[in-house]
Amino acid sequence: MFRTLCAGLALAGVVLPAPSSVHAQGFPNRPITMVVPFAPGGIADITGRPLAQSMMKTLGQPVVVENRPGAGGGVGMMHVTRQKPDGYTVLMALSSIITIPEADRVNGRAPSYEMNQFTPIALVSADPTVLLVRADSPWKTVADLMKDAKSRPGKITYSSSGIYGTLHVAVEMLAQSAGAQFLHVPFGGGGPAMSALLGGQVEVTAQAPGVASPHVKAGKVRMLGSWGAQRLKAFPEVTTMRELGFDAEFYIWSGLFGPAGLSSDVLARLRAAVQEAVGEESFRKAMAAMETPILHLQGAEFDAFLQRDGKRLAEVIKRMGKLE
Repeated sequence: MFRTLCAGLALAGVVLPAPSSVHAQGFPNRPITMVVPFAPGGIADITGRPLAQSMMKTLGQPVVVENRPGAGGGVGMMHVTRQKPDGYTVLMALSSIITIPEADRVNGRAPSYEMNQFTPIALVSADPTVLLVRADSPWKTVADLMKDAKSRPGKITYSSSGIYGTLHVAVEMLAQSAGAQFLHVPFGGGGPAMSALLGGQVEVTAQAPGVASPHVKAGKVRMLGSWGAQRLKAFPEVTTMRELGFDAEFYIWSGLFGPAGLSSDVLARLRAAVQEAVGEESFRKAMAAMETPILHLQGAEFDAFLQRDGKRLAEVIKRMGKLE
């Protein structure tokens, strides 16, 4: 029917737009699903939700957050690669999107997905990880913690968002540099990993400052150090790992992706929505409340960012090696 109509119009001298343009002109005409591949409460979740609200204002359709935790984010990420590239499913990912395929290769497995199965839409934020202990912990400094960890290899527990996930990689990077060994206890996301520390299930965790900040301000946890190149503006008294002599620099960045094959028109519409959203007052206030700096990149700049970070993180994963 559609082909017959096209043929008739062509004979009449009417020029039709390409099918992708026809599709994009009506995009979106129904709700968009934003998959967060972690449990609620982690940095991907608390960044994704205000972003979804702000994007909705531009797109004129609901952007519904769907949490799909598991395997350090791998479950939700793999789910997105299997969706139609029509713009109605997007992914709020962390830097672990890069580490998971590398971890699969290190462990002799076929990668559950590859980066070329995604369309990068935009980088939203980039935050250095911070090292946390409970306020009643005996460790007052990173040096205290490392001294104890070296004297008791594999005895001090720490939580993460999953094996080879962002928090796991950050702590192991520090442990490698310090010559220390900890006992890793993986959870389904940054939120549960934070709850595990607060509840006394583990003794240490790493988190994004946005997740850590309210608990630090409430006096429940102590921030020992940061993986940033510079000290955090919100916590200038907290030293960086590099200042302390450790070769450990790590950022939890968040970015929006779609399945591979998004049409240029739909991609442009989504990028414009993100660009407007990150400048929208309610989103900026939400990020400021979490002490999380906005870092918006798209197109060639975001592609170059992914290339640089991918090479650096691949080396860390190789040093971590195969894990059971």
